[in-house]
Amino acid sequence: MRAQSVLYDVPGPRAKRRNVLLTVVFLVALAALIWWVVQSLADKNQLEWVKWRPFFTDSRAWETYLLPGLKNTLIAASLSMVIALPLGALFGIARLSDHGWVRGAAGTVVEFFRAIPVLILMLFANAAYSEYTDISPGTRPLYAVVTGLVLYNASVLAEIVRAGILSLPRGQTDAAKAIGMRKNQVMRHVLLPQSVTAMLPAIVSQLVVIVKDTALGGALLGFSELLASVRPMSANYGANTIASFTVVSVIFVLLNFALTSFAGWLEGRLRRGKKSTGAVVGVDAVETLATPGEHVSRDDLGGGGGNSSK
Repeated sequence: MRAQSVLYDVPGPRAKRRNVLLTVVFLVALAALIWWVVQSLADKNQLEWVKWRPFFTDSRAWETYLLPGLKNTLIAASLSMVIALPLGALFGIARLSDHGWVRGAAGTVVEFFRAIPVLILMLFANAAYSEYTDISPGTRPLYAVVTGLVLYNASVLAEIVRAGILSLPRGQTDAAKAIGMRKNQVMRHVLLPQSVTAMLPAIVSQLVVIVKDTALGGALLGFSELLASVRPMSANYGANTIASFTVVSVIFVLLNFALTSFAGWLEGRLRRGKKSTGAVVGVDAVETLATPGEHVSRDDLGGGGGNSSK
């Protein structure tokens, strides 16, 4: 009798042969596709060393085009992250408020901006800054890009925060209230710290989206970010468009990989920290956290009784 796992049957001899055959066919097809792409690029002279040499031998390609574009990308992404994260957390918590008008207002804002494409938000922001502010045309694209990214991603992050908090067992809130903690204390000391670890992968995914979406500003608003450096660089170095796009893509991959690696390290550290701490609240700490004017005695905590004295 064949062994079985919880979710599926272990493949038998025929299934294993079929899987091996499908794997071989896929690898052959993938190799053929790669060969066709490389051959097509070679036929169009896109693999010649002269088109790739500037990135390895000419520092001006980096100093004039790539590094300034990378700097602007990092500035726009960093500003958007710094503003969107607390704003998203605020709206996510507001959607869990006991007051209906707070929930309704926060829900309306979140659903409205979450439903609009980020590019349209950037275009509207750029037009608004041009019409109603004195921001110089040189810096206006940066403001528009950051505004669009903040409005859209804060709305998405609000839903991530709300879902992370709701994923916790109801008993966490009930236990905190039972020892006299107020609602804001429950949120700050119990719910948010525990939900951060669960929310972290989704938050990092959204931060990666922020980094990539900065390229939209370069495409339509004239924001001189990393991807926008391809056109002038290609024009200056002999139509090496494929080489320029490849180098820029590698930079984006390394940038996002560094972000996700840091997040993975942080998540592991948070999980190890939770395992290493007992999370035991002493009586004095409970009395401190209790609502002012309400005294939580040892008897209320189960510590009273005749046998408690030594």
